[in-house]
Amino acid sequence: MVDDGTHDEGTHTGDTEGGAPQLGPKKKDARPIVWMIGFLVVALVVYFVLLGWRGFQLIATGTAAGIGLGLGVIALPLIGAWLIYATLRAGLEHQKLAAIMAEEGRELDISNLPHRASGRMERDAADELFAQVKAEWEADPNDWRNTYRIARAYDYAGDRPRARAMMKRAVAQFHGREQ
Repeated sequence: MVDDGTHDEGTHTGDTEGGAPQLGPKKKDARPIVWMIGFLVVALVVYFVLLGWRGFQLIATGTAAGIGLGLGVIALPLIGAWLIYATLRAGLEHQKLAAIMAEEGRELDISNLPHRASGRMERDAADELFAQVKAEWEADPNDWRNTYRIARAYDYAGDRPRARAMMKRAVAQFHGREQ
């Protein structure tokens, strides 16, 4: 394709089906993050297997202390595996909701709001955004989209515990488990 000067190469994200350039910001490549998560999960699984093996070795000693410690050591990989599963499942669910919201054009747009040099949103702007989103949520708190948006607003306002709780609620509402 010959550049005729009608579009900015810095914002080209690929061609559409008809061959016309699609303008807009470049999408961030998620592969490095996915590879890092995969590496960490594999490393943890190896660690859990080794830890579990050591637990069975302790049980095989036949002593009361060895059996007790062995059972405790075996419990650790089981708890760790459950935590990995729960964390990855929640992350995938959040990504699914984010993709739907982006597709529907309902994701919070913070691009025009003032940010600090650190990248965090200015407190007054975050509070104003939160007030707007909270009013939408209070109008219909049973809509998972509104709950998702308020979870994001809590996150931008710096209230991570409430953001996590509301995102968990949004996922439950999406699946019809909560009204």
